[in-house]
This record gives sequence, structure tokens and C-alpha cells, in this order.
Amino acid sequence: MREAILKLLEVNINQPLTLERILITFAITLIMGSVILLIYRITFRGVMYNRSFGTALLMVSLVTALIIMPISSNVVLSLGMVGALSIVRFRTALKDPLDIVYMFWAIALGLTAGAGFFELAIIGSLILAVIMLIVTSLQSGGRKKPYLLIVRYNDAFRTDLRQILPPYTLKSKTATSQGYEAVLEIRLLSQDAKIVEQLNKAEGVLSVSLVRYSGDYQS
Repeated sequence: MREAILKLLEVNINQPLTLERILITFAITLIMGSVILLIYRITFRGVMYNRSFGTALLMVSLVTALIIMPISSNVVLSLGMVGALSIVRFRTALKDPLDIVYMFWAIALGLTAGAGFFELAIIGSLILAVIMLIVTSLQSGGRKKPYLLIVRYNDAFRTDLRQILPPYTLKSKTATSQGYEAVLEIRLLSQDAKIVEQLNKAEGVLSVSLVRYSGDYQS
């Protein structure tokens, strides 16, 4: 069993494209691509999870491996494929910088697995997964999640928000003929959402909205 695993992980870039190599490459790419997808879902901090992007991560790794396999086994063919791929242009914009990281991760997995570096693909993906989980856990601030608290009020509102709210950051304040609108960044536990009802009962408050967000806000 050990010899079979070592033989599987042995790097041979110029080996022919046999059915066994194709199936092994796709199997490893699919398993590690699923790991990337799982880490993406765990570390996702946006408002709405994009299922199509998660599917794209898995398919990008598989498609990249499919392209790299013939390139790594045939030098002449590789020159032609590189020339053909050079005319391809992608125009899809990724808003979250982490999405770019995950996309490069999926491409790197396809490149290493397609070239036959199975050990590098497996160990590298696992190390990146652990690092991503640790970094996300350290930056998440515990169980509290970021929210935007939008308060609309008029001149009758005399309450000091710092006395009834946890520590917050004022993102923007807008004055209109009807009153004022303040956008606050605040971290709350899920059960702390009742603070909206309490604040809405205050004199002079016109409306209160609590919106979950990813932590990026443009005023």
C-alpha cells in the first residue's frame, strides 16, 4: 500500500497521458478543489453567498488540470496550446480581494495537479486551508459579527447613542429637510438584534435598520 502511494506521488512530468493518470489527476483535483470550496464557504463573510462563484472555483481547478495534462506530456503540443490560450481574455470583475485569492488558489491547484505534482497539490492546498482558517478566525473578532446600523431621526432625538449601544464607528451622517441619517458600524451577537426594537422606541427616532455586511463600506 505504501509503495503504491509513493508511486502515485512520484513526479514524472514527461509521462504519457494514460487513462490511469487522467483519472488520478481528476480525482485529486476534485478532492482538493472540494476542500477549497469548503474553506471558501466557512470563511465567507459577505452578505449573500454566491453559489455560482463557489462552483466556478471547483470547475476552474478541473479545467486548468485538463489543459495542463497535455501540455506537460508533449512539448510540441504545449507550444501550440500556449499560443492558442494567449488570445483568451477574461473580463469578469471580482469585488472582494479574497475572491481573487481563492481563484488563484484554484488555478494553482489545477496547474500542479495537471503537471503531475500531486504531493505538492495536496500538501500545499492543506497548508493554505489551515492558514486561511487561522487568519479568518483571528480577524473575525470572536462570535460577534459586523453590522451596519442605520438610524433616521429628527431634532426631537436627544438620546446619547453611546449609552445604549456597544462601541461603534460612525461611517457617515447625512442631514436632510426631514431629519438626519447616521450609518454606524457595530459588532453584535445574533441575539443582540433586539437593540433595534429598543432604539426604535426612543423619542425622535423615525426608523432603524440593521444590515449585515462584510466589513467593507464606501461612504
